[in-house]
Amino acid sequence: MSAHTQEEAEVRLPNLLTRSDGRHPGAPAATVWHRDHRVGLGMILASVATTLVIGFLGPSIVTLTLGDRTSLLPPYYLPTKWLPEPDELAVSVAVLLGIAVGALGVWVCLRAMADGWRPHHRRLFGLGAVMSTATIMVPPLTSADILMYAGYGRLQVLGRNPYDITPAEIFRSQYDPVLALTEEPWRDTPSVYGPITSWTQWFSNVLGGENMHDVVFWLQVFCLVPFLLTCAGVVWLAHGDPKLQSRAALLSICNPLLIWAVVASGHNEAQSVMFAVFGLMLMRKSPFGAGIGIGLAGCAKLSIGLYGLAMLWAYRREPRKALLLCLGALVPIGLAYGVWQPTALLQVLRNTTYVSAGGWASPVYGLLTQVLHIPPPRSTALLNVVALVMLVVVAWMLSRVLPWRAAPGLRPGTDPMADPITVALRTALVLSVGWLVTSIYTLSWYDLIAWVPLAVIGATQLDRLFLWRGALLSMAFVPGRAVEMGPALDFLAARMRDTASPVVQWGVLVMIVLWWRRMWLLPRRELKKLGVPVRPPRESLLVTPATPTSASSASSASSASSASSATERP
Repeated sequence: MSAHTQEEAEVRLPNLLTRSDGRHPGAPAATVWHRDHRVGLGMILASVATTLVIGFLGPSIVTLTLGDRTSLLPPYYLPTKWLPEPDELAVSVAVLLGIAVGALGVWVCLRAMADGWRPHHRRLFGLGAVMSTATIMVPPLTSADILMYAGYGRLQVLGRNPYDITPAEIFRSQYDPVLALTEEPWRDTPSVYGPITSWTQWFSNVLGGENMHDVVFWLQVFCLVPFLLTCAGVVWLAHGDPKLQSRAALLSICNPLLIWAVVASGHNEAQSVMFAVFGLMLMRKSPFGAGIGIGLAGCAKLSIGLYGLAMLWAYRREPRKALLLCLGALVPIGLAYGVWQPTALLQVLRNTTYVSAGGWASPVYGLLTQVLHIPPPRSTALLNVVALVMLVVVAWMLSRVLPWRAAPGLRPGTDPMADPITVALRTALVLSVGWLVTSIYTLSWYDLIAWVPLAVIGATQLDRLFLWRGALLSMAFVPGRAVEMGPALDFLAARMRDTASPVVQWGVLVMIVLWWRRMWLLPRRELKKLGVPVRPPRESLLVTPATPTSASSASSASSASSASSATERP
């Protein structure tokens, strides 16, 4: 084959998702599968396709039962009278493989980007939007949380307060077509979600009526739309840097781990992150508007307050802007928690009493309660103290090793240390990663708050760590429902939940420590090559100093992209 013919063969397929050249001038064609973007994209598509096929097969151990279908609305699945219920072990193993293949596909695409692959961010975004939209065309999988969302909304339609009463208190005394289809283990638990989330649950019940199938569809819509807007905001934050925008699209809307954890399971995480991202976008122009955004985010889910701390830190040298940020946040939070739902705040804080399976704390909790016989209230309190100390230590370590990268769109001649978006993004990454890897209650869909700044900051060791962390946490909750299962699946699920996932979560903590230790033992010249500051400023534990920037944001983006590529290579 001639060189010209071979080049045409390499470019023909990438043209579907890349610019006309596919790779930057001078970049060699991929010669191994783990640097070939076509392999990575194929894995991503296969991962999402697995979700669609299993969901379309209908109710099973991993696919929720939604009751009777009385309308033409999605989600769609084969009529149960046509086929027997899918084998529980087969569909569970298929889901596990799909999650693993999706994570591997993102890893391959990241390596291809480091080698010179230049996908067009709009086409990547379009592909991700299609995959995400297709995902809500089938029933939610593995997690029954969305049924509880429907139950909390149903309570509001009935005139009850979901923060004071549980679904079980109603359906155990009288039949209700929606509440009867909720599942354990949260039937006896009041709502722990913010007032805005409660409003979407109520509105979904208004639109869906007394049919759980239709209510779930509208809940899926209230999951999908915020997810799409969140990812659009992430790509916007990278504007001005085509390579970074492609990375942002890949790690947000085209990330099969997020599509699985957030969209396929119908979780409401994107509602709070959407408002937070809009707040970040306003930081250079309107501190008060940014405060409104983060305040609305806190009204959806209080854990997004980590972004609020990051934004406040970004204004630490500008008291007036910091005050405007706080005032803006106080408006929606005061109205929502102070006027509309005063009891919501107390219920939201109850999450600190739970220990999630699959996390680092799960085996430690078992040791404290079953071996040392420390009762749950004391054991969880002790674990929370340990987690808080670990959070501070991990956040400090990350602040020492994360390369500095000025956010795109910075005006020429502006010091990145004075740019609120740059500081807020980096600080949000430090705090969110520190919280996620040390919290005693951590779930795969929580990782969305870390993927947002991670996608914009640039390539670091955290890319791979969060790919495997998210994959194992997702796999730990397959099937993820409190239902009876056969001994083979029970054994497999227990090993994923109680062994494999906790080991990986501990591994992530160890790798962060080793990363910190290795980086600070490297010679100064090596640190400079990786874009890591040699001497962090004394006044900040959360922000490292910027390397000298050029007079234009374009050259700044170019230097950061080079550092990203260097960091991403093995």
